[in-house]
Amino acid sequence: MQLDPVEYAILSQSLIAAAREMGAKLIRSAYSTILREARDGSAALLDARGQTVAQAELIPMQLGTIGRIFGPCAAMFPPQTLKPGEVLFINDPYSGGQHLQDVFIFHPVHVDGEVIGFAASVAHHLDLGGGSPGLNPAAVDVYSEGLIIPPMKIDLERDWHGGGFERLLRANVRVPQQTMGDFDAQMAANAVGVLRMQELAKRYGVAKLRATMAALQDYSETRMRTAIAAVPDGVYVGEDAVDDDGISDAPLPVRATVTVRGESISVDFSGTSPQVRTNLNAPFASTVSATVSAIKAALTSPDIPFNDGAMRPIDVEAPLGSLLNPRHPAPVRARMEACSRAWNAVMKALAQAVPERVIACGFDTTTSFCLSHLRSQGWSVYLEVYGGGFGATAESDGCDGVDNPLSNCSNTPVEAMDQDFSFFRVTDYALRPDSAGVGQHRGGAGFIRRIEILEDGTRLALYSDRFRRAPEGLFGGGTGATGWCEIERDGQRIPTRSKDQMELRKGDIVTLALGGGAGYGEAARRDPAALARDIEDGLVTVPAGAG
Repeated sequence: MQLDPVEYAILSQSLIAAAREMGAKLIRSAYSTILREARDGSAALLDARGQTVAQAELIPMQLGTIGRIFGPCAAMFPPQTLKPGEVLFINDPYSGGQHLQDVFIFHPVHVDGEVIGFAASVAHHLDLGGGSPGLNPAAVDVYSEGLIIPPMKIDLERDWHGGGFERLLRANVRVPQQTMGDFDAQMAANAVGVLRMQELAKRYGVAKLRATMAALQDYSETRMRTAIAAVPDGVYVGEDAVDDDGISDAPLPVRATVTVRGESISVDFSGTSPQVRTNLNAPFASTVSATVSAIKAALTSPDIPFNDGAMRPIDVEAPLGSLLNPRHPAPVRARMEACSRAWNAVMKALAQAVPERVIACGFDTTTSFCLSHLRSQGWSVYLEVYGGGFGATAESDGCDGVDNPLSNCSNTPVEAMDQDFSFFRVTDYALRPDSAGVGQHRGGAGFIRRIEILEDGTRLALYSDRFRRAPEGLFGGGTGATGWCEIERDGQRIPTRSKDQMELRKGDIVTLALGGGAGYGEAARRDPAALARDIEDGLVTVPAGAG
């Protein structure tokens, strides 16, 4: 269909606005702090084939491959067989999902008895069972990490609102009010997406809406191919590493071979570490999301819609049985550590081709930090995802104290924690001195948080990275600081590993220090006034040769 340019502009921007409205509805309706405050969820609109058309600007990692996650659902339940009121669920990492805590829900959009698209949402759920509240660092397989939901279809009237499927979920989680409330938030977000697509179809017609969805994907593809074509053809190799597997001290290398050929780009992760026994493995869908996000961030401008069209020129491969494409049933909860190193490896490779477009390594680590406590009325579970400092670029310093580029979560306000949790309190929360990597442009500063434990029997569980290996600078930039965590108890300091769990006592002080980003360019070339401000603010020490 030949689209009128004005109508196309209205319809395409309406679809993008609808996806953003879904994201706002998801966050505002949420119950848990991980979704309500940290915003660890996403929303999108898909076409009838399940390919992404528009998405909210929330978590790139969750939505980069949502079409691939939808695929196994569609294979089992063909879209045109779905009836009004039927929705699709999935969280199985080995059926296209990412990790069990990210549950995807797809609502079909029916118009005149035909499915014309899907409203989709995903949320990180506070607890889905498994061997430990909120987070199980000791998981030896995916079964230990929580309840597995294979591709399945439910009828909302029969299976939800007190129905069998909802009761099954409720019976398997430790904090049913928050978890089931967040599921309802996903339902509400999807309902908004369904309504908006139906309104657009009624006003402009199904044919124009379909044509607009296809044209919007084609537009993203064209822009992406144009951006790739501007990169010199060649083969570029980058490498980084996860600190360790939580058992031994050996690093886990992640190697990316990036091949640019005309308007297309391929990334091969051959040479990456084999899969490990702990939960650091990344399902292939996560690896693809991380890779595409890195390429888009480096090569394109923010105004290109991130949909299936943008992914067409990109091919990603990772050996089966590797850290980035494990065999079932390897645990995968902490997949973000390996995926962040995939991001870093791709950035380092692209730095050889387009040095002015890339970002130096940041702390780039998902620090998943969980405190839980069992009371007479049930479990109380706090979980937050922390970031650190961003790497610097050719034009600017790195951001201070933010989540990593793949996750994009917000820091939970201390006031929100005080409101929801009475078994601990935050006593210190500040940017971390001397954590930023020096350079012509400095890295971002990390931050430090201290938490006082107010009840015996509190459990700590965490996974993180960059406790051993500092983020590396580009073109002479300095390294950022590594992270650490320790417990202060009776005058003693008890260090934790980056992947650890332990029982805490009343009066313990947990200190978590997140590292900073690396610098870009030689420190001697930094503007003297900017360097003076850095030193005055305590973000860096005076570097050798900086004058």
